[in-house]
Amino acid sequence: MDYLKLLYLPVFVFVVSFLVLTIIRKSLIKIFLKFAEKTETALDDIVLHAIRKPSLLWIFALSLDIAINFSKIPTQYISITSKIIRIIIIISITFAFGNLAGMLFNTSLKEKAVPIPNTGLLQAIIKVTIYVVGLLIALNYLGISITPIITALGVGGLAVALALKDTLANLFSGIHILVEKAIKVGDFIRMDNGVEGFVEDITWRTTRIKTVQNNFVIVPNEKLVQSIVTNFDLNDKKVSVPIKISVSYDSDIDKVEKILIEVSKSLIGKVEGLVADPEPIVRFNPGFGDSSLDFTLVCYAEEFKYNFLIQSEIRKAVFKRFREENIEIPFPQRVIHMKQN
Repeated sequence: MDYLKLLYLPVFVFVVSFLVLTIIRKSLIKIFLKFAEKTETALDDIVLHAIRKPSLLWIFALSLDIAINFSKIPTQYISITSKIIRIIIIISITFAFGNLAGMLFNTSLKEKAVPIPNTGLLQAIIKVTIYVVGLLIALNYLGISITPIITALGVGGLAVALALKDTLANLFSGIHILVEKAIKVGDFIRMDNGVEGFVEDITWRTTRIKTVQNNFVIVPNEKLVQSIVTNFDLNDKKVSVPIKISVSYDSDIDKVEKILIEVSKSLIGKVEGLVADPEPIVRFNPGFGDSSLDFTLVCYAEEFKYNFLIQSEIRKAVFKRFREENIEIPFPQRVIHMKQN
Protein backbone atom coordinates (compact mmCIF):
# COMPACT_ATOMS: atom_id res chain seq x y z
CA MET A 1 0.00 0.00 0.00
CA ASP A 2 2.91 2.32 0.80
CA TYR A 3 4.38 1.66 -2.64
CA LEU A 4 1.06 2.65 -4.26
CA LYS A 5 1.08 5.96 -2.38
CA LEU A 6 4.59 6.61 -3.63
CA LEU A 7 3.33 6.23 -7.23
CA TYR A 8 0.44 8.70 -7.04
CA LEU A 9 2.52 11.85 -7.50
CA PRO A 10 4.84 10.47 -10.24
CA VAL A 11 1.87 9.14 -12.24
CA PHE A 12 0.08 12.49 -11.95
CA VAL A 13 3.23 14.38 -12.98
CA PHE A 14 3.71 11.97 -15.93
CA VAL A 15 0.15 12.47 -17.22
CA VAL A 16 0.30 16.26 -16.90
CA SER A 17 3.76 16.41 -18.50
CA PHE A 18 2.69 14.18 -21.38
CA LEU A 19 -0.41 16.28 -22.09
CA VAL A 20 1.48 19.58 -21.93
CA LEU A 21 4.32 18.30 -24.14
CA THR A 22 1.79 16.87 -26.63
CA ILE A 23 0.13 20.27 -26.95
CA ILE A 24 3.54 21.92 -27.41
CA ARG A 25 4.45 19.29 -30.04
CA LYS A 26 1.27 19.94 -32.04
CA SER A 27 1.83 23.69 -31.92
CA LEU A 28 5.44 23.35 -33.07
CA ILE A 29 4.41 21.02 -35.91
CA LYS A 30 1.84 23.59 -37.13
CA ILE A 31 4.46 26.35 -37.02
CA PHE A 32 7.00 24.24 -38.93
CA LEU A 33 4.35 23.21 -41.49
CA LYS A 34 3.56 26.85 -42.24
CA PHE A 35 7.28 27.57 -42.53
CA ALA A 36 7.81 24.56 -44.83
CA GLU A 37 5.02 25.69 -47.16
CA LYS A 38 6.82 28.99 -47.76
CA THR A 39 10.17 27.41 -48.67
CA GLU A 40 11.03 25.93 -52.08
CA THR A 41 13.24 23.13 -50.79
CA ALA A 42 11.73 19.77 -49.84
CA LEU A 43 14.32 19.17 -47.10
CA ASP A 44 12.26 20.74 -44.32
CA ASP A 45 9.18 18.70 -45.33
CA ILE A 46 11.26 15.51 -45.30
CA VAL A 47 12.76 16.24 -41.84
CA LEU A 48 9.34 17.10 -40.42
CA HIS A 49 7.81 13.90 -41.82
CA ALA A 50 10.72 11.79 -40.51
CA ILE A 51 10.51 13.02 -36.89
CA ARG A 52 6.73 13.30 -36.64
CA LYS A 53 6.09 9.80 -35.22
CA PRO A 54 9.37 9.35 -33.27
CA SER A 55 8.68 12.66 -31.51
CA LEU A 56 5.84 10.93 -29.65
CA LEU A 57 8.40 8.56 -28.12
CA TRP A 58 10.56 11.54 -27.16
CA ILE A 59 7.61 13.11 -25.36
CA PHE A 60 6.91 9.81 -23.60
CA ALA A 61 10.54 9.44 -22.48
CA LEU A 62 10.81 13.07 -21.34
CA SER A 63 7.53 12.83 -19.37
CA LEU A 64 8.77 9.64 -17.72
CA ASP A 65 12.05 11.33 -16.79
CA ILE A 66 10.25 14.31 -15.26
CA ALA A 67 7.97 11.99 -13.28
CA ILE A 68 10.95 10.08 -11.86
CA ASN A 69 12.38 13.31 -10.43
CA PHE A 70 9.19 13.70 -8.38
CA SER A 71 9.14 10.11 -7.17
CA LYS A 72 10.47 8.54 -3.99
CA ILE A 73 10.85 5.02 -5.34
CA PRO A 74 14.03 3.07 -4.45
CA THR A 75 17.25 3.95 -6.25
CA GLN A 76 17.58 0.58 -8.01
CA TYR A 77 14.20 1.08 -9.69
CA ILE A 78 15.13 4.61 -10.73
CA SER A 79 18.29 3.24 -12.38
CA ILE A 80 16.31 0.65 -14.35
CA THR A 81 13.74 3.25 -15.44
CA SER A 82 16.51 5.62 -16.56
CA LYS A 83 17.99 2.89 -18.73
CA ILE A 84 14.57 2.20 -20.26
CA ILE A 85 14.18 5.91 -21.05
CA ARG A 86 17.54 6.06 -22.80
CA ILE A 87 16.81 2.89 -24.79
CA ILE A 88 13.51 4.43 -25.93
CA ILE A 89 15.36 7.57 -27.05
CA ILE A 90 17.99 5.53 -28.92
CA ILE A 91 15.32 3.45 -30.69
CA SER A 92 13.24 6.50 -31.63
CA ILE A 93 16.28 8.40 -32.96
CA THR A 94 17.29 5.30 -34.95
CA PHE A 95 13.85 5.09 -36.58
CA ALA A 96 13.89 8.83 -37.29
CA PHE A 97 17.30 8.58 -39.00
CA GLY A 98 16.16 5.50 -40.93
CA ASN A 99 13.07 7.27 -42.26
CA LEU A 100 15.06 10.44 -42.98
CA ALA A 101 17.77 8.56 -44.91
CA GLY A 102 15.20 6.62 -46.96
CA MET A 103 13.27 9.75 -47.95
CA LEU A 104 16.42 11.77 -48.68
CA PHE A 105 17.68 8.96 -50.90
CA ASN A 106 14.37 8.82 -52.77
CA THR A 107 14.19 12.61 -53.21
CA SER A 108 17.81 13.03 -54.31
CA LEU A 109 17.40 10.40 -57.03
CA LYS A 110 14.31 12.16 -58.40
CA GLU A 111 15.78 15.68 -58.30
CA LYS A 112 19.28 14.91 -59.63
CA ALA A 113 18.26 12.15 -62.06
CA VAL A 114 21.05 9.93 -60.75
CA PRO A 115 21.36 6.76 -62.88
CA ILE A 116 20.56 4.48 -59.94
CA PRO A 117 17.24 2.60 -59.86
CA ASN A 118 14.95 3.91 -57.15
CA THR A 119 13.55 0.70 -55.69
CA GLY A 120 12.14 -0.58 -52.43
CA LEU A 121 15.11 -2.93 -52.08
CA LEU A 122 17.70 -0.11 -51.95
CA GLN A 123 15.63 1.87 -49.47
CA ALA A 124 15.18 -1.25 -47.32
CA ILE A 125 18.95 -1.88 -47.30
CA ILE A 126 19.62 1.72 -46.17
CA LYS A 127 17.02 1.53 -43.39
CA VAL A 128 18.12 -1.92 -42.16
CA THR A 129 21.75 -0.75 -42.01
CA ILE A 130 20.78 2.21 -39.81
CA TYR A 131 18.54 0.01 -37.63
CA VAL A 132 21.39 -2.45 -37.07
CA VAL A 133 23.72 0.38 -36.01
CA GLY A 134 21.06 1.65 -33.60
CA LEU A 135 20.61 -1.84 -32.15
CA LEU A 136 24.36 -2.17 -31.58
CA ILE A 137 24.43 1.22 -29.81
CA ALA A 138 21.53 0.15 -27.58
CA LEU A 139 23.23 -3.15 -26.71
CA ASN A 140 26.48 -1.36 -25.96
CA TYR A 141 24.66 1.06 -23.64
CA LEU A 142 23.12 -1.86 -21.76
CA GLY A 143 26.59 -3.30 -21.31
CA ILE A 144 25.90 -6.32 -23.47
CA SER A 145 28.92 -7.54 -25.42
CA ILE A 146 28.11 -8.24 -29.05
CA THR A 147 30.97 -10.74 -29.45
CA PRO A 148 28.98 -13.72 -28.06
CA ILE A 149 26.04 -12.67 -30.23
CA ILE A 150 28.21 -12.71 -33.35
CA THR A 151 29.61 -16.11 -32.32
CA ALA A 152 26.10 -17.48 -31.82
CA LEU A 153 25.04 -16.10 -35.18
CA GLY A 154 28.04 -17.76 -36.78
CA VAL A 155 27.14 -21.14 -35.28
CA GLY A 156 23.47 -20.84 -36.23
CA GLY A 157 24.15 -19.14 -39.55
CA LEU A 158 24.20 -22.34 -41.56
CA ALA A 159 20.85 -23.50 -40.16
CA VAL A 160 19.30 -20.09 -40.81
CA ALA A 161 20.71 -20.01 -44.35
CA LEU A 162 19.21 -23.43 -45.10
CA ALA A 163 15.84 -22.46 -43.62
CA LEU A 164 15.75 -19.18 -45.54
CA LYS A 165 17.30 -20.53 -48.75
CA ASP A 166 14.54 -19.25 -51.04
CA THR A 167 14.32 -15.89 -49.27
CA LEU A 168 18.08 -15.33 -49.47
CA ALA A 169 18.09 -16.42 -53.12
CA ASN A 170 15.45 -13.78 -53.88
CA LEU A 171 17.35 -11.14 -51.89
CA PHE A 172 20.65 -11.69 -53.69
CA SER A 173 18.86 -11.99 -57.03
CA GLY A 174 17.30 -8.58 -56.38
CA ILE A 175 20.73 -7.12 -55.59
CA HIS A 176 22.07 -8.72 -58.78
CA ILE A 177 19.28 -7.09 -60.83
CA LEU A 178 20.07 -3.66 -59.38
CA VAL A 179 23.85 -3.96 -59.84
CA GLU A 180 23.64 -5.29 -63.39
CA LYS A 181 21.11 -2.57 -64.39
CA ALA A 182 19.71 -4.76 -67.18
CA ILE A 183 16.22 -4.22 -65.72
CA LYS A 184 15.16 -0.94 -64.13
CA VAL A 185 11.98 0.53 -62.71
CA GLY A 186 9.88 1.87 -65.59
CA ASP A 187 11.22 -0.57 -68.21
CA PHE A 188 8.81 -2.58 -70.35
CA ILE A 189 9.86 -6.23 -70.28
CA ARG A 190 8.63 -9.56 -71.60
CA MET A 191 9.54 -12.85 -69.88
CA ASP A 192 9.92 -16.18 -71.65
CA ASN A 193 6.71 -17.43 -70.00
CA GLY A 194 4.69 -14.68 -71.75
CA VAL A 195 4.40 -12.26 -68.81
CA GLU A 196 4.96 -8.70 -70.00
CA GLY A 197 4.49 -5.22 -68.61
CA PHE A 198 6.15 -2.26 -66.91
CA VAL A 199 8.48 -2.82 -63.94
CA GLU A 200 6.87 -0.95 -61.04
CA ASP A 201 9.24 -1.88 -58.21
CA ILE A 202 12.07 -4.24 -57.28
CA THR A 203 11.79 -5.19 -53.60
CA TRP A 204 13.99 -7.41 -51.43
CA ARG A 205 11.95 -10.51 -52.42
CA THR A 206 9.90 -9.83 -55.55
CA THR A 207 9.62 -7.67 -58.64
CA ARG A 208 6.22 -6.13 -59.43
CA ILE A 209 5.24 -5.95 -63.09
CA LYS A 210 2.22 -3.90 -64.21
CA THR A 211 0.61 -5.37 -67.33
CA VAL A 212 -1.12 -3.38 -70.06
CA GLN A 213 -4.42 -4.70 -68.64
CA ASN A 214 -3.57 -2.75 -65.43
CA ASN A 215 -2.96 -5.91 -63.42
CA PHE A 216 0.08 -6.62 -61.25
CA VAL A 217 2.19 -9.75 -61.66
CA ILE A 218 4.41 -10.52 -58.66
CA VAL A 219 7.55 -12.36 -59.79
CA PRO A 220 10.13 -13.73 -57.31
CA ASN A 221 13.51 -12.15 -58.04
CA GLU A 222 15.14 -15.55 -58.46
CA LYS A 223 12.62 -16.53 -61.18
CA LEU A 224 13.20 -13.22 -62.97
CA VAL A 225 16.99 -13.70 -62.96
CA GLN A 226 16.64 -17.25 -64.30
CA SER A 227 14.15 -16.21 -67.00
CA ILE A 228 14.99 -15.08 -70.54
CA VAL A 229 13.82 -11.46 -70.55
CA THR A 230 13.27 -9.07 -73.45
CA ASN A 231 13.79 -5.47 -72.29
CA PHE A 232 12.24 -3.03 -74.77
CA ASP A 233 13.78 0.00 -73.00
CA LEU A 234 17.34 -1.18 -72.34
CA ASN A 235 19.17 0.94 -74.95
CA ASP A 236 16.95 2.92 -77.34
CA LYS A 237 13.36 3.20 -76.21
CA LYS A 238 12.13 3.53 -79.79
CA VAL A 239 10.38 0.37 -80.97
CA SER A 240 9.03 -0.74 -84.33
CA VAL A 241 5.29 -1.19 -84.72
CA PRO A 242 4.60 -3.75 -87.47
CA ILE A 243 1.02 -3.78 -88.76
CA LYS A 244 -0.22 -6.43 -91.19
CA ILE A 245 -2.54 -5.10 -93.92
CA SER A 246 -4.38 -7.39 -96.36
CA VAL A 247 -6.03 -6.44 -99.68
CA SER A 248 -7.70 -8.38 -102.48
CA TYR A 249 -5.83 -9.89 -105.45
CA ASP A 250 -7.52 -7.31 -107.70
CA SER A 251 -5.66 -4.43 -106.00
CA ASP A 252 -2.82 -2.38 -107.47
CA ILE A 253 0.11 -3.19 -105.17
CA ASP A 254 1.98 0.06 -105.98
CA LYS A 255 -1.10 2.11 -105.13
CA VAL A 256 -1.58 0.18 -101.88
CA GLU A 257 2.02 0.86 -100.83
CA LYS A 258 1.66 4.57 -101.65
CA ILE A 259 -1.58 4.88 -99.64
CA LEU A 260 -0.13 3.12 -96.59
CA ILE A 261 2.89 5.45 -96.54
CA GLU A 262 0.69 8.53 -96.97
CA VAL A 263 -1.70 7.48 -94.20
CA SER A 264 1.06 6.68 -91.71
CA LYS A 265 2.93 9.95 -92.40
CA SER A 266 -0.27 11.99 -92.09
CA LEU A 267 -0.74 10.70 -88.52
CA ILE A 268 2.71 11.80 -87.31
CA GLY A 269 2.16 14.57 -84.79
CA LYS A 270 -1.50 13.61 -84.42
CA VAL A 271 -1.10 10.23 -82.73
CA GLU A 272 0.79 10.29 -79.45
CA GLY A 273 4.09 8.44 -79.57
CA LEU A 274 4.28 8.06 -83.38
CA VAL A 275 7.67 9.38 -84.58
CA ALA A 276 8.88 10.60 -87.98
CA ASP A 277 12.40 9.20 -87.63
CA PRO A 278 12.84 6.46 -88.77
CA GLU A 279 10.29 6.95 -91.52
CA PRO A 280 7.42 4.48 -92.01
CA ILE A 281 8.11 1.72 -94.52
CA VAL A 282 5.92 -0.82 -96.36
CA ARG A 283 7.02 -4.29 -97.42
CA PHE A 284 5.10 -6.80 -99.55
CA ASN A 285 5.48 -9.41 -96.86
CA PRO A 286 4.22 -12.09 -96.02
CA GLY A 287 3.10 -11.64 -99.63
CA PHE A 288 0.71 -14.09 -101.27
CA GLY A 289 -1.91 -15.28 -98.83
CA ASP A 290 -4.69 -17.83 -99.31
CA SER A 291 -7.27 -15.11 -99.96
CA SER A 292 -5.33 -11.85 -99.99
CA LEU A 293 -2.18 -9.92 -100.79
CA ASP A 294 -0.49 -9.30 -97.44
CA PHE A 295 1.61 -6.20 -96.69
CA THR A 296 3.45 -5.16 -93.52
CA LEU A 297 3.48 -1.48 -92.58
CA VAL A 298 6.28 -0.67 -90.11
CA CYS A 299 6.08 2.53 -88.06
CA TYR A 300 8.07 3.57 -85.00
CA ALA A 301 6.97 4.55 -81.51
CA GLU A 302 8.79 6.62 -78.87
CA GLU A 303 8.20 3.86 -76.31
CA PHE A 304 6.55 0.48 -76.24
CA LYS A 305 3.60 1.83 -74.24
CA TYR A 306 2.34 3.64 -77.39
CA ASN A 307 2.35 0.41 -79.44
CA PHE A 308 -1.35 -0.44 -79.14
CA LEU A 309 -2.55 3.14 -79.59
CA ILE A 310 -0.54 3.57 -82.81
CA GLN A 311 -1.75 0.24 -84.24
CA SER A 312 -5.36 1.16 -83.50
CA GLU A 313 -5.21 4.67 -85.00
CA ILE A 314 -3.37 3.55 -88.14
CA ARG A 315 -5.78 0.66 -88.77
CA LYS A 316 -8.76 3.02 -88.50
CA ALA A 317 -7.18 5.56 -90.86
CA VAL A 318 -6.20 2.85 -93.38
CA PHE A 319 -9.70 1.37 -93.33
CA LYS A 320 -11.28 4.78 -94.07
CA ARG A 321 -8.80 5.50 -96.86
CA PHE A 322 -9.31 2.07 -98.46
CA ARG A 323 -13.05 2.72 -98.55
CA GLU A 324 -12.47 6.04 -100.29
CA GLU A 325 -10.14 4.43 -102.84
CA ASN A 326 -12.43 1.38 -103.34
CA ILE A 327 -9.69 -1.00 -102.25
CA GLU A 328 -11.19 -4.23 -100.97
CA ILE A 329 -10.15 -5.91 -97.74
CA PRO A 330 -11.12 -9.51 -98.58
CA PHE A 331 -12.81 -12.14 -96.49
CA PRO A 332 -11.25 -15.61 -96.33
CA GLN A 333 -12.56 -17.56 -99.33
CA ARG A 334 -11.99 -20.80 -101.16
CA VAL A 335 -12.57 -21.68 -104.83
CA ILE A 336 -14.02 -25.17 -105.23
CA HIS A 337 -13.97 -26.94 -108.61
CA MET A 338 -16.66 -29.66 -109.01
CA LYS A 339 -15.56 -32.55 -111.23
CA GLN A 340 -18.35 -33.70 -113.52
CA ASN A 341 -18.67 -37.23 -114.91
